[in-house]
Amino acid sequence: MNQELFLLAVLDGISYAALLFLVALGMTLVFGVMRILNMAHGSLYAFGGYFAATLGLWAVAKGLSPAWSFLWLVLAALVIGAVLGTVMEVLLLRRIYHKEQILQLLVTFAAFMIFEDLQRMIWGAQPYFVSDIVNYLGVAEVLGITYTRYQLMVLPGVALVVFFGLRWFLKSSRTGRQIVAVAHNREVATAMGIDAKRICLLTFVAGSMLGALGGALASPTTSLVPGIGAEMIVLSFAVVATAGLGQIEGTLVTALLIGLARSFAVYLQPEMEVLVPYLIMVAVLLFRPQGLFSVAQARRV
Repeated sequence: MNQELFLLAVLDGISYAALLFLVALGMTLVFGVMRILNMAHGSLYAFGGYFAATLGLWAVAKGLSPAWSFLWLVLAALVIGAVLGTVMEVLLLRRIYHKEQILQLLVTFAAFMIFEDLQRMIWGAQPYFVSDIVNYLGVAEVLGITYTRYQLMVLPGVALVVFFGLRWFLKSSRTGRQIVAVAHNREVATAMGIDAKRICLLTFVAGSMLGALGGALASPTTSLVPGIGAEMIVLSFAVVATAGLGQIEGTLVTALLIGLARSFAVYLQPEMEVLVPYLIMVAVLLFRPQGLFSVAQARRV
């Protein structure tokens, strides 16, 4: 592998890892607080991407400036996360909090299948793609390599802002400390006067927004087709399981590891692209079933 291909693989891996981290972060946040592995999380990614593309195409039809494109991406994530997250938590998840985990998996998987059909009913089977913001931001040169500024700066930048912002929120704000308390021990937190139902709702909506944000940010660089949510939920689960369920810092490191490994596989062994993330997950879980980080750390948010 020459220097140019090496640098391209690194840049592709970092930009992909940023999207993967956002989606996996939403999943691990929900599990860390609510102890529910949401199999419908991939649908939030898909809905966020489709809605962002729809808003982007609407803006193009109205002749609005591409400078506003980033606003549509964020707005799509907020709307999808707030609406679908609230509906799922209030109407579905509250009924299964104290049920067995296998039932929780089945119920959320059923929600995923329903969302997949709903997605096809709304947007059909044709690919959706809008790249105004990528074209607007243009390209930059990195050590002789031409790369889009959107993938080079926006995607990693948003991922880092979300990561540090979430850490600050959990450690420094009152609501954040309440979320941590519920994550550690829901019964004790409730006895101390914390409204666990409200905290669970806020957590699930926040996690849903992160999943939708990943899809919205992917829409300018990814052709959205039916089944894209299933692909992302499997990859996100590989990240979360490898890092350790509920581990935020570990999710960042593992997303970067899997993103880079997948990218190098594309350039070196394309037929291994799909397999590499799961080989990493299996290799880690064989030696550390609790993930790369300890159980005690994995239970913290």
